Amino acid sequence: MTPFKYKPVAVVVVVVCALAAGAYAFFSSKAPPEQAAGKPAAGSLTPGAARPALTVTTTQARLGALPIKLGANGNIAAWQEASVGTESNGLRLAEVLVNVGDVVQRGQMLARFADDSVQADVAQARAGVAETSAQATEATANANRVRTLQGTGTFSGQQISQYLAAEQTALARVESAKAALAAQTLRLKNTQVLAPDAGIISARSATVGAVVPSGTELFRLIRQGRLEWRAEVTATELGRMLPGTGVTVTAANGALLTGRVRMVAPTVDPLTRSGLVYVDLPPMLARQAPGSAAGEAAGTGARPGMFARGEFELGESKALTVPQQAVVVRDGFSYVFRLNGDQRVSQIKVQPGRRVGERVEVLDGIGPDAVLVASGAGFLNDGDLVKVVVAPAAPVAAATQPVTPPATSAQPAPAVSK
Repeated sequence: MTPFKYKPVAVVVVVVCALAAGAYAFFSSKAPPEQAAGKPAAGSLTPGAARPALTVTTTQARLGALPIKLGANGNIAAWQEASVGTESNGLRLAEVLVNVGDVVQRGQMLARFADDSVQADVAQARAGVAETSAQATEATANANRVRTLQGTGTFSGQQISQYLAAEQTALARVESAKAALAAQTLRLKNTQVLAPDAGIISARSATVGAVVPSGTELFRLIRQGRLEWRAEVTATELGRMLPGTGVTVTAANGALLTGRVRMVAPTVDPLTRSGLVYVDLPPMLARQAPGSAAGEAAGTGARPGMFARGEFELGESKALTVPQQAVVVRDGFSYVFRLNGDQRVSQIKVQPGRRVGERVEVLDGIGPDAVLVASGAGFLNDGDLVKVVVAPAAPVAAATQPVTPPATSAQPAPAVSK
């Protein structure tokens, strides 16, 4: 028999196995009794346990009165525009006293024509009146003498008739001369272009030195500075527009104006099926009063020709409202999250209505007893478990500072990992 020989590889394998068995025995002796008994270690998640997805605050729908408003579009225009022209023909414009944007009063001189030739015509007419008056005086004296001798036979009947006719002719010439003088005086008056009413100059075509024919427009005037908003309202809504209805108008430049309905157009456009509602706005003259706060803001006020959007105040109605932050818009639809008894939320589709401030009217979907998620609704999904906390109260302001109204609900808390 040959003697047994140990191989080096077999020896190494035996040594490694022995070391592994010793290490296992050592660490097994250090394990806690719970783990040795097959129980989960402390701090580990138990299967089936769930943590809140988010910390939220809650709110409840509220019944209240909301204003009924009807929106419309339209243009701001002048209430009336006066065309100021000339009645003088062939005269040279000597002076222009106003420009576009100037506020004028009734009877104020706007422009003046050269009146040298008219003055000469007036003087000639006065001389004609004096001449015919003298002739009439002589003719009247002759007629009076003839009347006293009419029955004595001194004058024949033909002569008497001639004297009496001469008197009537002289008196008629006097009236004609006076009429000519009045016409020339009127021409002299017309050399001064006067404002027919108080208002604001909106256009000017008068140029110094121009010779304009009679009837040419020199200025355009916004009478009394009055403005109106011509709102386009559908035929179905015209019946709700009553004179005196309050309106809030927002111009294209952001100017906010308040007015009242003056009248409703008696006809409807057959193409657009809409009618015009005329709303009186505050006059521009009031906004441009010197020294007033409104006058200082006149540079940002509404102007004729501006586009504007307005809302008619048609009364109030009861409505169910929720805070705006409680409504979540997803895929074009509006939802709220209702808190259930098991602290889980249900996603409910609602139909929003009017918006007033930070509250939104809910037309359908929930009732006034529903408890809704206020803050953090945008991070939730249907069926999520939440933790409800009380919204923090607003900090008390100092006595010297105005108190800020408390927020409807707190801001969303950071989400906790599931």
